[in-house]
Amino acid sequence: MRRGIAATALVASLALAATACGGDSDSGDKADGPVTITWWDTSNATNEAPTYQALVKEFEAANKDIKVKYVNVPFDQAQNKFDTAAGSKGAPDVLRSEVGWTPAFAKKGFFLPLDGTEALADQDKFKSNLIEQAKYEGKTYGVPFTTDTLALVYNKELFEKAGVEAPKTWDDLKKAAATIKDKTGVDGYWGSTQAYYAQTFLYGEGTDTVDADAKKITVTSPEAKKGYGTWLELFDGKGLHKADTTADAYAHIQDAFINGKVASIIQGPWEITNFYKGSAFTNKENLGIATVPAGSAGTAGAPTGGHNLSVYAGSDQAHQEAALKFVNFMTSAKAQETIALKNNTLPTRDDAYTDQVKADPGIAGYQGVLAAAQPRPALPEYSSLWGPLDDELLEIAGGKESLDKGLGDAEIAIAKLVPDFSK
Repeated sequence: MRRGIAATALVASLALAATACGGDSDSGDKADGPVTITWWDTSNATNEAPTYQALVKEFEAANKDIKVKYVNVPFDQAQNKFDTAAGSKGAPDVLRSEVGWTPAFAKKGFFLPLDGTEALADQDKFKSNLIEQAKYEGKTYGVPFTTDTLALVYNKELFEKAGVEAPKTWDDLKKAAATIKDKTGVDGYWGSTQAYYAQTFLYGEGTDTVDADAKKITVTSPEAKKGYGTWLELFDGKGLHKADTTADAYAHIQDAFINGKVASIIQGPWEITNFYKGSAFTNKENLGIATVPAGSAGTAGAPTGGHNLSVYAGSDQAHQEAALKFVNFMTSAKAQETIALKNNTLPTRDDAYTDQVKADPGIAGYQGVLAAAQPRPALPEYSSLWGPLDDELLEIAGGKESLDKGLGDAEIAIAKLVPDFSK
C-alpha cells in the first residue's frame, strides 16, 4: 500500500532536527516556485548518464513543482566528496550510493531512513537480498537502483571448438583451459589480481575476509588460504594466462576477451555494452555467461554489487519529500526497464525484467547468476577491507611475496580498519 511521505512521523521528526536548508540545492528556491533538489549521479558520464538525464526530464515534466539539478560526479571521487559535503550540511538531496557506502553513511547519520516512506512504497517488488543489503541496524537507507555480480563470461565459439562446456568447479576450469589451448591456440582463462574478483574464491571455500557477526578477521583462516591458493594457481598452467600486475591490467584483460584472444574471464554486467563492441561478440549470442565455478566447499558465488538511491538526512522536509518522490520514480518498474534497455544494466526489481529486457542475452545471462550472488554484511567498513588486499594480492601474484606473508600483512592492515575485531 502506498503511503505519502507527508503522513509519516519519521520524516516530520527528522525535518525538525535537520537544517533549514536542503542540501546544496535550495538556495535558488522561491516561495511560490518549484522545489529544486540536487542529485549526484556517480555513473559513467558517457555510457550511462544520458539515460538518467532523460529520465530526470521525464520526472520534471510529470512533477511541475519539482526541479532536479543533475550533477555527474566521478565515481572514484564521490564517496569522499559526499562525506565532506554531508559533514558541513551541504550534501545533495539524493546520492547514487555504492552499496558498500550505504551502511557507512547511515552510521554517520547522513542518510534518511526510508522505511514507510514513498521511496519504498514498492518495497515488495525489489529483490529481497538487495533490500537487506541497503539496511543498517534494522533500518533501510537506500532503494536498490542498479545491481550486479560477477560471472564467468566465455566465448561460446571457442568453447564449442574445443569441445568443452562451462566449468562447474575451478578444477574443471583448469582442464577446460588446457583443452582450449590445445584445440584453438588461445588461452582458456585470464584471472584478475583485484581483491573484489578474488572474493569469489573465498566464497567457494565458505568463508570471507571477516566474520561480521563474530567480529573476527578471517582472511588468514585455513579456508581463506585455500581459496586464495586456488586463485594463485590459476595464473600458472597450460591455457592459464599469467598474472598482469600492470596499472592497465583491467583494460588488457577486457580487450583480450572481447577480441577473442582469451576464451573466458570473470567479469560483471557493467561491461555488457563493451562486450558487444568487440570483434568476438558482434553476434551477441556468442557471449556465454555462467555462475563462477565452485570451490572445494561445493559453493559458488560472487559479491553483490550495485548502487542504491539514498536521501540526505540534513535537508528540510520539503526537499526530503521531493527527493523521496524522485527516488520512487527512478526506481519504478518503468524507469528500471528503460535503464536496462538503454544502459544494459540489471534491474533491481523482478517486474522490470520484461520480455524486451530479457531479449538481451547479456542481461538474461546475468539475471540467471544473481541467485548465487552473496550480499555484503552490513558492516560500514566492509568495502574498505579490499584496499589492503588489492595491495597484497598484486605482490603475491607478481611473485614478490609469499601467500602467507601477503595475507598476514593484509590481516594487520585490516585490523586497523576494524579495531574491535579479533584475529
